[in-house]
Amino acid sequence: MPTPPAVEALKRHPHLSDPCPRGWIRVDFHSHTMWSGDSTTTPDEIRESVAAAGIDVLCITDHNAIKGAVELKDTLPCRVIIGEELKTHAGEIIGLFLKERIPQGIPPENAARNIRDQGGLVYIPHPFDPLRNNLQAEVLDELVNLGLVDGLEVFNGKTSLRSLNEKAAAYAIRHDLAIGAGSDAHVAEAIGAAYLEMPDFDNPQDFLNSMRLGRPVGHHYDPPRTWRPRIVPSTAD
Repeated sequence: MPTPPAVEALKRHPHLSDPCPRGWIRVDFHSHTMWSGDSTTTPDEIRESVAAAGIDVLCITDHNAIKGAVELKDTLPCRVIIGEELKTHAGEIIGLFLKERIPQGIPPENAARNIRDQGGLVYIPHPFDPLRNNLQAEVLDELVNLGLVDGLEVFNGKTSLRSLNEKAAAYAIRHDLAIGAGSDAHVAEAIGAAYLEMPDFDNPQDFLNSMRLGRPVGHHYDPPRTWRPRIVPSTAD
């Protein structure tokens, strides 16, 4: 008899057995779907994994695309925040609560201002991980000094060295930035590996305020990807 998905999720991510405080929710700030180009996770796989992990809010942050997030927004067993992990010449930036796709390759300051112009939040993923396309340190400092960064990812589920996440947490404290945490899932079973427990919210500003009270939960989880034949959709506009 097959093992129930929730039991399998708990085996992978034991921290899922710990309940959130009353009135708090689990938010995964960083995830990818088959619209991302380097992920083949289908909508059905996401639905099952989100339900099994008990994620309340999933930020879908595909690379240079929002089509997947828009399509899945009303079809998952959780709330969806439309996001995009966009590539700039100096590294990656995530926009949350987006209404329109932001083109890749634009300067970081332009990307941040575009996100803000949409009423979104500027969130910096895996800021100090040298094995990722992290935003260059001097550019991060420039954006922070301009007041163009809302939150920093202080726990990334694919960052293998704890010291790098700790460095991000220390930077957030030093610069009074809100914090976030995410699985950075490129496979469905990674959903639940990392998230932020935080008070519930009603709008982007409320979300940002809740981030400041949040608690990162999770562990490093980056299993080898199982090859699966897929027809991957176009991410082009």
